[in-house]
Amino acid sequence: MPPDGSPPNGSSRFSPDFKARVKYWAPAIAVSLTTFIIVINTSLMNVAIPTMVDEFDTSVTVIQGAVALYSLVIAALILPAGTLPSRHSRRRVMAVALIVYAGGTLVAAISWSTTILYLGWAFIEGAAAAVLYPLTYTELRVSYDGDDRATAFGLLAGVSGVGGTLGPIIGGALTTYASWRWGFAIQLLGVAVILFFVQYMSSNPLSETRSSLDKGGTALSIIGSTSLVIGFLLSGKYGWFLERRPFAVGGVQFNPFGTSPAIWFLGLGFLAFAAFIQYERRLQRAGTSPLVPLHVLTNRPFVSGVITYNIRAIISAGFFFIFPVYLQAVLGYTAFETGVALLPYSLASILFATFTPNWRQYISPKTLIQAGIVCLGVGLVLLYEQTGPGQTISSMAIPMALYGAGVGLILAQISNMTMSAVPTADSAEASGVLNVSTSIGYSLGTAVVGSYFLGQFYGSVVDGVLRAEHVTVSTERRNELVIALEDAVETATDATQQQFLNQLTPTQRQLLEGIFEAAMFDAQRAALLLLVLFVLLLLVASTFLPRQIPDDDRSDRADSPPDATREGSERATED
Repeated sequence: MPPDGSPPNGSSRFSPDFKARVKYWAPAIAVSLTTFIIVINTSLMNVAIPTMVDEFDTSVTVIQGAVALYSLVIAALILPAGTLPSRHSRRRVMAVALIVYAGGTLVAAISWSTTILYLGWAFIEGAAAAVLYPLTYTELRVSYDGDDRATAFGLLAGVSGVGGTLGPIIGGALTTYASWRWGFAIQLLGVAVILFFVQYMSSNPLSETRSSLDKGGTALSIIGSTSLVIGFLLSGKYGWFLERRPFAVGGVQFNPFGTSPAIWFLGLGFLAFAAFIQYERRLQRAGTSPLVPLHVLTNRPFVSGVITYNIRAIISAGFFFIFPVYLQAVLGYTAFETGVALLPYSLASILFATFTPNWRQYISPKTLIQAGIVCLGVGLVLLYEQTGPGQTISSMAIPMALYGAGVGLILAQISNMTMSAVPTADSAEASGVLNVSTSIGYSLGTAVVGSYFLGQFYGSVVDGVLRAEHVTVSTERRNELVIALEDAVETATDATQQQFLNQLTPTQRQLLEGIFEAAMFDAQRAALLLLVLFVLLLLVASTFLPRQIPDDDRSDRADSPPDATREGSERATED
């Protein structure tokens, strides 16, 4: 039911009373703007890294550590944080999380050292974002029905796309012409605007019975999530199974039996989640409240949606790792020009995410998702064919628009389809599961595609030098040279390449400039083909999706626990 108590598709939606319409759509506006500032926040941080390195007189690794820690905090807390709306007022949870987020933003804006930056950005903002991310899906799931819910999810996807587009442009402009600190400060204004709309959200929790937090499940979920994310982050540099280079913490090396630390963290993560499922099953049999009800994890439409969404996250993370690097390192684009090159993607994704949710009345949502997947694949194949010295912003427009249209078609349906598969009373826990899997998917995509891209690049550089010198070495020696090059100097960006080349003689510089360029083209093509393989995997996963979005009434009746609160009664008892 709408916040004002009128039917979802009733006259209030079309009423000339502007206030009534604002109240009706206020929850969707609030969560969409929240997602917007979080996406902007991440983009700002990535663009400002070089400037922050100079200002804090530190290294790229230290600043990137804050980015990694921010993601780690979100992944660790998102599952238990996702259950808060089940026990507390959604309005209060949203307001408190936004105020905490604003506090972290303020600390980051005035930070005078990397320690303070870590505190404000990674820990405080990260903890607040862990609450806000799952709350977005929960609020849309319980506040709207039918076509209105599809429209709300489309709005969320479209606004998120706008944030991804404007983030690098705004961040680049502020960092260049003012200060990166303003990038954090302006988010305070955004929080103030969002709080205005939050007042129209429901003041009731999702459940009438306020259960205590599942501490054991929380601990196991935190261990599992952080271990998996750390394992994926370490895999690129230190190897997936066998060690590529020594790994040491505090001067103590950790490479037991010649293995990579990644495999141990990944093993611990999977073991923790296996223990988590067993623990949750025991709690449910004992009649107490688990962190995640098992019927959510065994809900086939929901699980198939989570898997599909997760693979899409892997593709997105991989694409947005390699493509900006390629545009700036080879084609010489600035951060602003990179944003312009991505504009066709952004516009297409926004348009298709916003205007296609109601197409499900004429075409099956599953068919729309699969059409979007095909668009993704075609766009990537066209980019692969174009990769070369003659590639321009105009020539990339069509494949980028196709890729964006694919993303828009998928996001317009998949979030709504996945969240609608669970009863209203379980929407908070389901949102937590969807978000934690997405966080892990993004880290996996960055690790797999990113490490493959960089490995291909450095390998091609070594091969190019060996060919130029007419030297033949063994595969083992060649791999040692690749690792040595990675460790010796960062040469995967235009600035670091030029810094390295300026140290050489003119003859050496001319030779290596050509080798670097050819190596980056080879790496880009190889990475795009890897993404195409993931798109094929995504297409296979999509075959397990239901053809239609589950009926709300049936899904609510199917698995709802006895204390499930109907949204209508919530609205009826609101202030």
